[in-house]
Amino acid sequence: MNTEFRVGVVDSGYRADQAARVHAATAFVLDDDMQVHRHDAITDRLGHGSAVLERIAAGAPEARFCVAQVFRERATTTPLQIAEAIRWLVAQKVRVINLSLGVRADRTALREACAFAVDAGVVICAASPAQGAPVFPSGYPDVVRVTGDARCNATQWSWLDSAQAEFGALVRGQASTQAGASIATAALSGHAAAWLMRHPDADRDALLDWLRTHAAFIGVERRTHAS
Repeated sequence: MNTEFRVGVVDSGYRADQAARVHAATAFVLDDDMQVHRHDAITDRLGHGSAVLERIAAGAPEARFCVAQVFRERATTTPLQIAEAIRWLVAQKVRVINLSLGVRADRTALREACAFAVDAGVVICAASPAQGAPVFPSGYPDVVRVTGDARCNATQWSWLDSAQAEFGALVRGQASTQAGASIATAALSGHAAAWLMRHPDADRDALLDWLRTHAAFIGVERRTHAS
């Protein structure tokens, strides 16, 4: 029986020194035929995915990671690549999927992949910009929308319940270039993963109730009696 708690990360990969934490990794590449094909993942060349994995692991150090590499040389990807990555991660039996990214285009393939993951009991945490038009997948129903909240430290998060995001969290990683909603999403994914490890039979609704109840800040106010 599998007892590993697995977290899926859709991003630019991971560093060589993080390999011991990784259960599986695959690259999803849009080839010349405009179809997504699976390739061997390569070492993270951008540093984004590595910073995201590091932040999640800080909150959930016992988690194992399944890494779906959807961009490599440049921080650009497509809805189809992300959709294929999500479906692969569900097959890897992850409980949480972190998407510290967003695309402007609402595409059926991506929307359906997110719904498929949610129906399978997976919690999807996705980055949402602090202002402006929505991005996807954070704009889809049942996806947990996360943005940066400078009030939060590494152990805190906020319940914003706003048009932009449900939750806010830590905004900066160890690398000074990795900040904002990306690291905030990873931080919340770490908190979520740690709680789900302690409550393996809990579902998404129970997790969200706990996150709301234990948020250090509610909207613009600090919670005075956070438990």
